[in-house]
Amino acid sequence: MKIALVFGSTGLVGNQLVNLLIESPNYGKVKLFVRSPVNFDNAKIEVIQTDFHNLSNHADDIQGDDCFYCMGTTKKNSPDKSEYKRVELEIPKEIAQISKLNSVKTFTFISSGYANPKHSGDYLRYKGLVEEELKKLKFDKLGILRPSFLIGDREESRIGEKIGIIIFKILSPIFIGSLKKMKPIQAQIVAKAMLNISRNDLTKNTFESNEIVELSKK
Repeated sequence: MKIALVFGSTGLVGNQLVNLLIESPNYGKVKLFVRSPVNFDNAKIEVIQTDFHNLSNHADDIQGDDCFYCMGTTKKNSPDKSEYKRVELEIPKEIAQISKLNSVKTFTFISSGYANPKHSGDYLRYKGLVEEELKKLKFDKLGILRPSFLIGDREESRIGEKIGIIIFKILSPIFIGSLKKMKPIQAQIVAKAMLNISRNDLTKNTFESNEIVELSKK
């Protein structure tokens, strides 16, 4: 059975993903890389308290078959620009590089709709730059997911995001054609799509929000 590596297991998508991995008969172990201790009462789970400032110290831990990257932050939680860049750009790149060196076969990354390495905004630019790095590493299988607004129960309140989701839900009926990718999407659907990337042979590696919905059904 396979070993899964999960970064961001306590987040909106990550939490849903961990439950799916526990239920999956394909995985015998699920490694969770976390900043603070977490409790999971399941024999499959191995919790690795991680120093994200010194990831090279965890190179021996970042070994397995499939890596699922769900981590991220907000400018509210990381107001310092250098810290924000470290979390959104440098950490995912370093984890991907270590994973590749350790022969991890599949890397699945939650990016964002409209990610672009040349975007003027930090968030979309950093996501685009990570996408470029992942493609250069040439994993056996790569999944880049670009969800729209994520729907689900968050531990923290994001007022601006909640307002955006309400507006986009109202506008969803007019999102047709190329605008389909703007429809809000359930976190559980994204988690299912991440899992399906690891167990299906796919002809592409980047999935917009509407394509994530279809991928979750495979």
